[in-house]
Amino acid sequence: MKTVVAALVAVWLGGSWALAQTVESPAPEVVARLNQLEAETQSLRAEVERLRERPVRLPAVSGMTMGGGEGSSSPSAEGDAQPTVEELRGEMQRMAWRKGDFSITPYGILWGNSVYATQRTSPGSYTLFAQSGSTGQESEFLVDGRNTRLGLDVLGPQIAWLDDAQTGGKVEIDFQNNSLNVLSGENKSSVLLRHAYLETKSDECRLLAGQTWDVISPLNPGMLLYSVGWCGGNIGYRRAQLRGERYWSCSDASLLTAQFCMASQAFVDNITTKTPAGTLSGEPSNWPILEGRTAWTIGDRGPDGLPITVGVSGHIGQQGFNYTYVDGGKTVTDSDNRCRTWSGNLDIRIPITHRLGLQGEFYVGENLGTFLGGIGQGVDPIGLNPIRDAGGWFEVWYDWTPTLHSHVGYSVDDPNDHDIHYYAGKTYNQFYYGNMIFDVTKNFQVGLEVSSWRTLYRDQLPGDSVRTEFVAKYGF
Repeated sequence: MKTVVAALVAVWLGGSWALAQTVESPAPEVVARLNQLEAETQSLRAEVERLRERPVRLPAVSGMTMGGGEGSSSPSAEGDAQPTVEELRGEMQRMAWRKGDFSITPYGILWGNSVYATQRTSPGSYTLFAQSGSTGQESEFLVDGRNTRLGLDVLGPQIAWLDDAQTGGKVEIDFQNNSLNVLSGENKSSVLLRHAYLETKSDECRLLAGQTWDVISPLNPGMLLYSVGWCGGNIGYRRAQLRGERYWSCSDASLLTAQFCMASQAFVDNITTKTPAGTLSGEPSNWPILEGRTAWTIGDRGPDGLPITVGVSGHIGQQGFNYTYVDGGKTVTDSDNRCRTWSGNLDIRIPITHRLGLQGEFYVGENLGTFLGGIGQGVDPIGLNPIRDAGGWFEVWYDWTPTLHSHVGYSVDDPNDHDIHYYAGKTYNQFYYGNMIFDVTKNFQVGLEVSSWRTLYRDQLPGDSVRTEFVAKYGF
């Protein structure tokens, strides 16, 4: 940025000198132009000096990486090196659209995948669980492009009275929101809103309003699978929220992070519980869900550091739901049902070397269906009781070369069998996975992933499926 400003100053001052030598009595418009150029020069100089005096390193915020499924937009670990405001502004000016004081940077991932599974899984193009051997013994082959995502990053003016906090926001979509219209299909998908929020952040705090990731359990395994283990041991989703974060840098090797949000309930249509006894469907509650997390990052957080991050998080709230059943030939809907939802969570990320590391999450709780726990089951439709649940995942990653990467791991979601009373209720879900990811270029990536799924059911045969997936991503 300093080089660009110096060049502009030299050009403008040179032009001013030339005019002074060739024009004995400058015309009024020439004088006005010279004054305007001088004012712009002084403004640019002042901006450079202000940024030079106060290089701000931003705490962890969600960002785009090419590795992994949904994790491509997951929050980065607190220990990751973050760009300074000067670096952000320079990058924005190079790539962004300009509108007044705002820089708008488009980005996206063109994402195609093909899948072969030895036994059908649900929903198909990505996997939440294996279908029971009683109903889904056939193998399947799928090709899909709905994981493609598009987004806009917005960088706005700084707030002087808030310690020059940076303003901004994000909007991001993909195409996995299937319509229930009979004419829709694999090639007729609708838009799914992933992220839509505004924020202001500094080196000490962050305030956010809108839809983004849950505060709890912020990590995602480095899978190529779009759903990154949801309903199989990896809990947490995106929902609308009001969030505040605070950072305390105790030293160059110690950072404390506190996060809190008030969130609304989220509902996932394809895991609404339907049984012969009745149907449960979610509705808004009259209380927000409260989420909180505290994390400690230990070690050098610079570009060459290997900091360890340990986080403890949890949530508590109330879910409302409608219960529809048939009584004496008549359909009855009971809409005044409330059930508590809560969780306690641990997340850890340990880079051992610059090529090798491990990470994982573990949780306990109840009524976690809308957090993608309990194999998508939150409340039992027979007893109307919350389903208790425990699970987690663990992963090791290794970079064979700067362009060849691997992740291997295990994940499990184990609801309490005594809380599930209905026929074909899912009582256990686990999977193993391993992948190889090759960076063809900085922005073009291909990979192959194999995962083995086993899902147990009440009063039905288990589901066992080996899933092989090829993925190609082109990020811009």
